[in-house]
Amino acid sequence: MANQGLIEKEVFSFWLNRDSDDTNGGEIVFGGVDKKHYKGKHTYVPVSRKGYWQFDMGDFLVGGQSTGYCSGGCGAIVDSGTSLIAAPTTIVAQVNHAIGAEGIVSMECKTVVKEYGELILELLMAQIRPGKICSQIGLCVFDGTRDISTGIETVVEKQNREYSSVKEDAFCAACEMAVVWIANQLRANQTKELILQYANEVCERLPSPAGESAVDCDQLASMPNVSFTIGNIPFSLTPEQYVLKMEEQGTAICLSGFMAFDLPPPRGPLWILGDVFMGVYHTVFDFGNNQIGFALAA
Repeated sequence: MANQGLIEKEVFSFWLNRDSDDTNGGEIVFGGVDKKHYKGKHTYVPVSRKGYWQFDMGDFLVGGQSTGYCSGGCGAIVDSGTSLIAAPTTIVAQVNHAIGAEGIVSMECKTVVKEYGELILELLMAQIRPGKICSQIGLCVFDGTRDISTGIETVVEKQNREYSSVKEDAFCAACEMAVVWIANQLRANQTKELILQYANEVCERLPSPAGESAVDCDQLASMPNVSFTIGNIPFSLTPEQYVLKMEEQGTAICLSGFMAFDLPPPRGPLWILGDVFMGVYHTVFDFGNNQIGFALAA
């Protein structure tokens, strides 16, 4: 359209209507923005990876407190084709803990906290780099030797090796999550007992692979706000905005708007800010200037 001169500016913008009773579900504008659908000014950030409109996102906060995971930066994309907010399991487990969402208990996670929690804490206090801790204590192997075979193996040997590898991966992933949680609580100056208790509790709130997690509708008022740092500006969501409320056979059902999504490096970690986020923030895709902008939707 730009090459054909059909649009004035090389931009398109999204407004999603959160009012389910309104027949107008939203609007996409090619070549500009509709000023009646946003408030104030847009905060623009450069696109870091073309193709998916990926940009760099900063820290993610729950109740005003840093989760620690993206303080050094994370990749993020906005996608109107994704209903929820997809985030790393490490983060979703912390959100689940804060809002009382149902989760699944990870025995690998609880074992890591029980057997290695104090050691992880000591290493963090000794200023060991968080990314090195799990390999240092032997729960993660990053030198490529985990899956190397030394010769011909039987089917049974191969199955046993694959099972062992999966098990090792589970403990490695649990350790990496525990390091983030423990480091985060350490920065908050919590006591050793409270730090380990928190990590153990979060192990019981890991998101289900099936997707959504249920929450108590009556507890919405006590749930914390969450904030995404974009362009050094906090973009907040209230519980009423990130919890999906619906009715089934006359009974109110509430689901967390967060789901787990783990993309390994170098492409990850990556967030997908879907309709839960885009419904609150008007979004401008400026391909003329290779940037993306957000403003409070109206």
